[in-house]
Amino acid sequence: MDIKIIVNNIEMTVSKGISLEELSKKVTGSYKYEIIVAKVDGIYTELTEIITKECNIEFFDLMDRGANEIYLNGLIMLTVYAFRKLFGSKSNIKVKHSLDKGLYIEPSISLTKEDITKLENYMQDVVMEDLPIQKLTVSRLETIDYFNKIGYKTKADLMKYNTSTHLTLYKLGNLYDYFYSLMPISTKVLSHFELTYLDEKGFVLRFPTVFMDDGIKKFERRYNIFNLHKESREWANKLDLTTVVDLNKKVSSGKIDELIKIDELNKNNELMELAKKIISNPKTKVVLLAGPSSTGKTTTTNKLTLCLKSLGKNPLMLSMDDFFVEREETPKDENGKLDFERLEAVDLKLFEDTIKKLLDNEQVTLPTFNFILGKKEYNKILKLEENSILLIEGIHALNPKVLEHIPKANKACVYLSALNELNVDDHVRISTTDNRLLRRIIRDNRTRGRSVEDTLADWPNVRKGEEEYIFPYQDEADYTFNTAMIYELGVLKTFVEPLLYSVDPDSEYYNEAIRLLNFLRLFLPISSEEIPKDSILREFIGGGCFKV
Repeated sequence: MDIKIIVNNIEMTVSKGISLEELSKKVTGSYKYEIIVAKVDGIYTELTEIITKECNIEFFDLMDRGANEIYLNGLIMLTVYAFRKLFGSKSNIKVKHSLDKGLYIEPSISLTKEDITKLENYMQDVVMEDLPIQKLTVSRLETIDYFNKIGYKTKADLMKYNTSTHLTLYKLGNLYDYFYSLMPISTKVLSHFELTYLDEKGFVLRFPTVFMDDGIKKFERRYNIFNLHKESREWANKLDLTTVVDLNKKVSSGKIDELIKIDELNKNNELMELAKKIISNPKTKVVLLAGPSSTGKTTTTNKLTLCLKSLGKNPLMLSMDDFFVEREETPKDENGKLDFERLEAVDLKLFEDTIKKLLDNEQVTLPTFNFILGKKEYNKILKLEENSILLIEGIHALNPKVLEHIPKANKACVYLSALNELNVDDHVRISTTDNRLLRRIIRDNRTRGRSVEDTLADWPNVRKGEEEYIFPYQDEADYTFNTAMIYELGVLKTFVEPLLYSVDPDSEYYNEAIRLLNFLRLFLPISSEEIPKDSILREFIGGGCFKV
């Protein structure tokens, strides 16, 4: 029996019962990489599924954000499988965090550079073998028993917080694993990767991302972010907090209020230490702060101001947004829309002239940008005192072209990032990007009345701007600061879950809402009652003492 379907906007007649994999071979569209997944009537669907009725189908390669995540999970499973084959069934890897468009991975044994080359070559051999990645439905109790037997205790413990009777596992060779997402159907599509040896304790798995048109970029080790991850993990380890399971145990044992107090105290101490480092150089008069969206820049800057005041300084806060060019001079993006993310959207000459005059002890009239009228208004007079320090926040603050003629000795650059150091388990990390997205969804809804769909629609452009204008300058920072709270995802869950459920199944953002809901299912809810008013988290959930 034949049925009519639409494939990539083209009507086709096919046999009922055809698989998406077989159908994908008929697609004549241009794809840079192998097809990874399909959307059937808007829902991501693995290629093993068969078509039994009229529907609308789209195929995607890894240049689609959802397909890229599926591809990455397949790569991780391939890495685990190859590692166990080469170094023994008792060996394992731990996927730690992102690092320069890749994933930093720590093996359970010490490795040489030659071992990593051998691992990469063997992974490519497995790709060439075209081994199937099979989807299986297994009872929850059998899953727990299996993971305990092979030494994956964290995965087994995490299953205890899952109330489903049956779970979906994926099988590659003799390896079974659980990845909380869809997967590629075989290893043949996983050929685009490289391994980079760092030292005997770790290596980087690199792969194409949706922001890279020219394949895998050359590896550049980002020491600032790597060291910040390392310091944050070391502190988390002291509290015996490395996975979602550890956090859930704090909740279920009634110890979460104590953890909140400890985490907030530690964050305040870190900010005070940052303030002390800044003033250790008596020539420092300007502190430039930058970071991607939803890292808590406003609250962090306000709290840093208080720390500096307690040390006898007179900190003054400025925003680079007040130095936007007039609306008619604002650059436009490729679609003809005003682009406030570009460096050219800022009047750099006026900004530098103003800061230089302030440092020369001159009185200046500062602009305030009127976003409604699209122009600067001059209504604030300022002159620095001897103990004054300027705190300037902006997405371009670390770009070397900003204040390029102000002596380096007079400037301190601070990069803010929200690095949640918990892992789901050994093979599944928590994405810093997802952490920030959840924060933004809550804040957008609370402060601007925006829907989840509004925020999700903006997010790709926000991420594109970060990739172009923020991340390349991370290592320009003199100091880095982690604004994530180790307990926060349990709190964000209570605020964001109801919002995500508002996304209808026919929405183009339904897949993303479901993905985030499935992720949040891993966490036990945490009340916000004990979170102090000056917490960075209050910038997003509300109830804070700072104006945002």
